[in-house]
Amino acid sequence: MPANILLVEDEPAIQELIAANLARAGHHVVRAADAETAQRIVRDALPDLVLLDWMLPGMSGIEFARRLRADERTREIPIIMLTARGEEQDKVSGLEIGADDYITKPFSPRELVARIKAVLRRRAPQATEDAVTIGELRLDPATHRVSAGDRPVNLGPTEFRLLHFLMTHPERVHSRAQLLDQVWGDHVFVEERTVDVHIRRLRGALEPTGCDRFIQTVRGSGYRFSAQADHSDTSR
Repeated sequence: MPANILLVEDEPAIQELIAANLARAGHHVVRAADAETAQRIVRDALPDLVLLDWMLPGMSGIEFARRLRADERTREIPIIMLTARGEEQDKVSGLEIGADDYITKPFSPRELVARIKAVLRRRAPQATEDAVTIGELRLDPATHRVSAGDRPVNLGPTEFRLLHFLMTHPERVHSRAQLLDQVWGDHVFVEERTVDVHIRRLRGALEPTGCDRFIQTVRGSGYRFSAQADHSDTSR
């Protein structure tokens, strides 16, 4: 599944090479030549992943990564550091501030695409094309199909994205605001109760298969996807 990747790199030739290869791999790339520009981009819309050069004019990549991790809104964005600094201590410093991976220049485009795929699978599985199966329910992003056993489930695009996010983050409680950010995008301004409407539609589509029970309401908190038996603090 295409990911929205923010590339923060100040060398034009390297920026162009990376962007071209990521686009060829199917990703959507937004570019920034410095951390200040990247901050404004992130303020408008959250990317699925940040590719961040260590050495940047003005604010360093390390400082920008530190700010992303310190902000509740951006702390979960996966970060891959790009740098010519290959010393062990430099790598440790990058990982200690919260980077998910560290690639030393020069690197091959194939390695970069593979590293991105691995980080997204680990940190943002909803941004990959990997099929997800929990209990009898299976969702395949590549074919945009959902099934329960041998029974197909027909979902609208928003319900599909909502189910995909919930299935890739099972057993966690997500508030309405978190679901709006992750499924609709944090730059889209809609009422939180919109989530309730789509949860009802999703449950209605799943009800004939019995899988609607997987989507649990946690009173006062939000929603959780769980194939386990209902918990005492939840209600349909």
